[in-house]
Amino acid sequence: MSLEIERKFLVQGDFRPFVTHTSHITQGYLSSVPERTVRIRIRDNNACITIKGKNNQSGISRYEWEKEIAVEDARELILLCEPGIIEKKRHLIPNSSLFFEVDEFLRDNSGLIIAEIELPSEDFLFEKPSWLGKEVTGDPRFYNSFLTKNPYAKWKES
Repeated sequence: MSLEIERKFLVQGDFRPFVTHTSHITQGYLSSVPERTVRIRIRDNNACITIKGKNNQSGISRYEWEKEIAVEDARELILLCEPGIIEKKRHLIPNSSLFFEVDEFLRDNSGLIIAEIELPSEDFLFEKPSWLGKEVTGDPRFYNSFLTKNPYAKWKES
């Protein structure tokens, strides 16, 4: 199992001029309890199953296991997922030797745009572009598994 080290930020400016690739993602959760999530994801013409552990105290690191599966299997597994399928466009933006993944959420989470960057260590320094907004690392409201049950559209109603 590998360790995922990731920081998340809201997007506050125009990131689009820096995008080098965009893909479409559909994902659902077979399990979304805080101790572990089991996710099924279809990204363009590829699919995978991912198991993630609970975040560490800083909210930056957690264990992650991922395996590629057939797209047809993923489509069948998504039918078994908990209610609240996530759909989003993922935009890749280079940042020195790393990449930002900017998720532009669709459907019930439309209007929410989050940038994530995977790091080699928790204290790794990286350049923060001008379009990067408030850091939301470790805030469970911005986990995709939370957004399946509490979509962004409902936040505006509260």
